[in-house]
Amino acid sequence: MNRLLDAIGRRLIYFQEILGETLILLGQTLYFFREAHRNLQSILVQITIIGYDTLPVAAVMAFFVGMVLALNTGVELNKYGSQGIIGAIVGHSMVRELGPVMTSFLVAGRAGSAMAAEIGVMKVYEEIDALRTLDINPVRYLAMPRMIACLLCVPALTIFVDFIGIIGGAVISDLHPKIFVSYSIYYDSLTAALKLREIANGLVKSVVFGGIIALVCCYVGFKTSGGARGIGRSTTRSVVLSFMMVLVADYFLTRILM
Repeated sequence: MNRLLDAIGRRLIYFQEILGETLILLGQTLYFFREAHRNLQSILVQITIIGYDTLPVAAVMAFFVGMVLALNTGVELNKYGSQGIIGAIVGHSMVRELGPVMTSFLVAGRAGSAMAAEIGVMKVYEEIDALRTLDINPVRYLAMPRMIACLLCVPALTIFVDFIGIIGGAVISDLHPKIFVSYSIYYDSLTAALKLREIANGLVKSVVFGGIIALVCCYVGFKTSGGARGIGRSTTRSVVLSFMMVLVADYFLTRILM
């Protein structure tokens, strides 16, 4: 029993340490937002990596997800003669849930892992210590540009993913013989059901998810140790933790924004 309580206590202390360090990193990053104008070049580089370079993959993913969503939904609705509302279902699903979550997963897996690996390499090879020696704050130089880029790029990518996914649903709805919903009916159903508030809620989610991805990946990168193997572990950990935190945040945001 003593060993069990000791193990639980150690885990709780370790969790509190991680939570405290993460909140400190968040506070420092937000503090250095005021110096963003001095790091415009770094911010633009991160925007290119996180946003622009992700567009092709996001387009393919969103298009086929929209097609699959419309196919599964349309075939079932056709059994009840209700396939005319497929536009509303695809639009709601993409804007409220699939768009923000899928985009966040894509950014975390593609760009977030790169953040953790890059910062982790700098940590292992003592380049971060060299920055401090040169009187350059690592949080301002590394974390702040990535945080701003994520906060800007994830919502923009979410809008793009929503749009492409809805187009994919419209294409399969019009072409599939078991659905056969014309573009005009699809569009009318979509516009009648989709409200501005739902679009805004999806963007709020995407902003929060972007901040979570940047914070988690930068924190994991700063805590990297153990050489090449440690860098690999940190890269994997950053993606897994980002996915978990995004899903947890998604639940609470859905409850709050409903």
